[in-house]
Amino acid sequence: MARTTHTVTNQAPPLVQYDVFGADRALAEAVGRHLDPGLLDEALSELSGLGRTAGSAQVQEWGVLADGHPPRLRTHDRYGHRIDEVEFHPAWHRLLGKGVSAGLTAAWGRPGGHVRRAAAFVVWTQVEAGNGCPLSMTHAAVPALRTDPELAAEWEPRLTSTVYDRELRPAHHKPGVLFGMGMTEKQGGSDVRANTTAARPLAEDGAYELTGHKWFCSAPMSDAFLVLAQAPGGLTCFLVPRVLADGTRNVFLIQRLKDKLGNRSNASAEVEFDGTWARRVGDEGAGVRTVIGMVAATRLDCVLGSAGLMRQAVAQAVHHCSHREAFGGKLVDKPLMRNVLADLALESEAATTLALRLAAAYDDGGEQERALLRIAVPAAKYWVTKRCAPVAVEAAECLGGNGYVEESGMPRLVRESPLNSIWEGAGNVQALDVLRALRREPGALDAYLREVGQARGADHRLDGAIKNLLTELADLEGVEGRARRLVERLALVLQGSLLVRYAPPEVADAFCAARLGGDGGAAFGTLPHTLDLASVVERARPVS
Repeated sequence: MARTTHTVTNQAPPLVQYDVFGADRALAEAVGRHLDPGLLDEALSELSGLGRTAGSAQVQEWGVLADGHPPRLRTHDRYGHRIDEVEFHPAWHRLLGKGVSAGLTAAWGRPGGHVRRAAAFVVWTQVEAGNGCPLSMTHAAVPALRTDPELAAEWEPRLTSTVYDRELRPAHHKPGVLFGMGMTEKQGGSDVRANTTAARPLAEDGAYELTGHKWFCSAPMSDAFLVLAQAPGGLTCFLVPRVLADGTRNVFLIQRLKDKLGNRSNASAEVEFDGTWARRVGDEGAGVRTVIGMVAATRLDCVLGSAGLMRQAVAQAVHHCSHREAFGGKLVDKPLMRNVLADLALESEAATTLALRLAAAYDDGGEQERALLRIAVPAAKYWVTKRCAPVAVEAAECLGGNGYVEESGMPRLVRESPLNSIWEGAGNVQALDVLRALRREPGALDAYLREVGQARGADHRLDGAIKNLLTELADLEGVEGRARRLVERLALVLQGSLLVRYAPPEVADAFCAARLGGDGGAAFGTLPHTLDLASVVERARPVS
């Protein structure tokens, strides 16, 4: 008989059976701030329900299973027929179904829909980030399709449905559909104007035949895809269905699935078109203009996804340190660990606050808000997504060796953390997009300055940062070489202004000191010791 050699003590319990939404004070307060009071009770009830689902042991296990059993490509059936299907673990379908039913593809026609969806996206990302890709693509396809009213009338009700139907069959027979997209090619990457996929017009009005490839095709199991191809009139957007109206499979040849660092539950594919039927979306030659709304929406989802990953990393770190004892007391009460946790919490709250503000601008839809989004979305995409990886790594370190072990869940967050910075346009693409807006759309800068100006006079460090930013903006000569620095300052000043207006004083004070006032180091845990760091950490504690 085996003997007991020791009793297990001083281990933090798993962070389960809690309301992921309700335990996130910054997120819940942002929803309350940006939603019409008449919508608030219903929205909070829905989000808390989703939060409890996300925090349940069963759903968290689904996330582990989906990540641990990556999708598998089946190019042919047993008889040798080409089928080009992707098989997923049942946990993937359960997660995706829950995301669809929670309205993560249903924002566009719903009052307060973008704020409600944004909060839900932050919550659901914390379970398993991979299923966020098809949810994001489907959500983002709506503004592109709206450039063609006939197509929008046909497809939008299916896109915004809350019913998940995984079967490959004609879209008109399905209660809900998912969309993917294929923009980049081997030779061009982000330079989509270098695409070589050819689109040949067919006799049917608006129909084309595609020949070519896509180097990255997101969510290849989807019902339809938005792709870019060279038509006679130039680069054009097309809708490519997986299954044609008569029930036959469209030519959609999946060459292989990418073996990725993270995001392993989600399939990303290389695909080829060889006489593939497609329907034009928008005018010939207007491909970039047609998809720009889709690109902006997916970039905001990158910000939301990174905010969700950071929140989960911080929640795990604070939870662990609140239970773990070392050197005579709780880790969370040790001054140096408290400094680290508070610094991480600041980054998480700043990301969440900015992301929900941008979602609210989508709901508003006014000219001023649209102009703000033109600068704020690429700036936020640049900065927030880049902060995700260092936050995840530092949070894992808070768990010590346990944070390096798969069972803790932290390695999955670490592997996922660089993704949103790379996808939908990496850092330089975002920085150059901000420069483009500054040069071509003066209303965008006016909207930005009006937004940050609402906090002017409330904190001298923020005032100084705004003044320095204006100096930088006054000289755009040779700006490309310092574009990253400029965009970083744009994002930080916007975050600081929002926290000064909306966050508790101890959070705004610490952020302005460290991020705007220069009173912080290059690593986390270097905040001024005179600040009220205990209150910052307590605010981040995941207790419903």
